[in-house]
Amino acid sequence: MSEIFKVIQQWIPADILIGITIASIIGFIGTLIAIPIILIRLPADYFDTRTPRHWMKDHHPVLRVMGLIIKNLVGSVFVLAGLIMLFVPGQGVLTMLIGISLLDFPKKRELEARIVSQHSILKAINSIRHRFNKPPLILAPRS
Repeated sequence: MSEIFKVIQQWIPADILIGITIASIIGFIGTLIAIPIILIRLPADYFDTRTPRHWMKDHHPVLRVMGLIIKNLVGSVFVLAGLIMLFVPGQGVLTMLIGISLLDFPKKRELEARIVSQHSILKAINSIRHRFNKPPLILAPRS
């Protein structure tokens, strides 16, 4: 095992490895706190493609554009963090799902619904929601 560390240290300095480790631990703890909060605050029909969603629809156009830019930036950070968490400790898939839900792109709702409809993911989300006395997620029937 020490040989592996020596090879890694040839490519990446030790202080950078320590920084990556600390960032990974902070990210892991952060997702353990943030993801359940986000998942229990979602309406039960959030991933139901039959229910329309309009973000900041009734706000001033300038506020709406600024909000959309910030929301997409935060979503990008979550997707990137989720990708990283696939290789380091953390809830990678759930973090990416939250990031995707913040991004705006064509067919996003269908992608979200397909991801959430995976049995293990839906079961994990609904168990978190159940712990906080929230109803399970409602998904559109598959066609």
